[in-house]
Amino acid sequence: MPTPLLSSRSTASFFKRPLLTAAMTALLATVVAGCSSPESNDSEPADAKTENPTADESQNVANNDAVSAEKIMVNTVKGDVELAMNPSPLVVYDMTLMQDLAALDVAVDGMPGGLLLKNLHSETQPDPKSVGTVFEPDLEALNAMQPQAILVGSRMAEKYDELSSIAPTLDMSIDTANIYESSKQRMHDLGALFGKSDQAAKLQQNIDGLITETKSLTKENKGSGLVVMVNGNKMSAYGDKSRYGFIHTVLGVPMADDKIADAPHGQPISFEYIQKANPDWLFVIDRSAAIGEDGIGAKAVLDNPLVAQSNAWSKQQVVYLSPDSYLAFGGYYQWMQDLTTIKDAFTNAK
Repeated sequence: MPTPLLSSRSTASFFKRPLLTAAMTALLATVVAGCSSPESNDSEPADAKTENPTADESQNVANNDAVSAEKIMVNTVKGDVELAMNPSPLVVYDMTLMQDLAALDVAVDGMPGGLLLKNLHSETQPDPKSVGTVFEPDLEALNAMQPQAILVGSRMAEKYDELSSIAPTLDMSIDTANIYESSKQRMHDLGALFGKSDQAAKLQQNIDGLITETKSLTKENKGSGLVVMVNGNKMSAYGDKSRYGFIHTVLGVPMADDKIADAPHGQPISFEYIQKANPDWLFVIDRSAAIGEDGIGAKAVLDNPLVAQSNAWSKQQVVYLSPDSYLAFGGYYQWMQDLTTIKDAFTNAK
């Protein structure tokens, strides 16, 4: 039997289908090859991982001009908090943290207004906007700024929950009973958070070097010390578990009175107390001057017949600590200023 002939329509359909199939195969091959090209910006190895290192494992990166996709764990009073590196905009309410960030040259977008210290902001960074006071945040300004992180310390810590409703909030208050180790940890964590671990290590070396130099003088048994805060006509003494305890615990100056009550605002004292304690060294904080209040200064208050009978006054061994010691205790510049002042005083001791 003769083989039937295909009609012209059937013949056309017969050849079109293989050609269409071949064309589609070639097109798919081209698309697949393009997606798997090593030059593709969107490609990622199959075994690529996204890791969230701790502060110890983070690498140094650029300043916080852009929020990083990399996250680290930051040690806080409330526990470890995971946060993206280089958070921006950044708001800071604590002067201790401001000093450390200024020394690290980290940009701060918002901070309280009306601050008296001049070392709370890096001169190379844009001026921050005011977002309230160190005690009361400006919620309207915060909501307008939409910060990626808010850092607080002791004075603003009670507003933690309120601030946390606006942005991730880190309570990085200094432990006043162990101010050296606590401030060292804070410097380390800030360096890691903002990709400046190397700079943070160098700043800590500056502090530690000055501590070593100062301690070489204070440990030479040059007498006991008493830390006194003068607030107008009121006085209080601070012991080794206070924010000024580093004078005893770190520098090794013996306490003139080892029974000072551990209280946030110190133990109230009188002129007679100073006479009886008879310290060889008086370390004085002038609170009124630190917060910009008018009135009689600490030096004039202590110029009293009973105080004059103490060894410290008669030997002119009265050391006036910086305003930073009250406002930014544990901050980088506070350490550097007060250690230098104490070192110079003991160098010139009679």
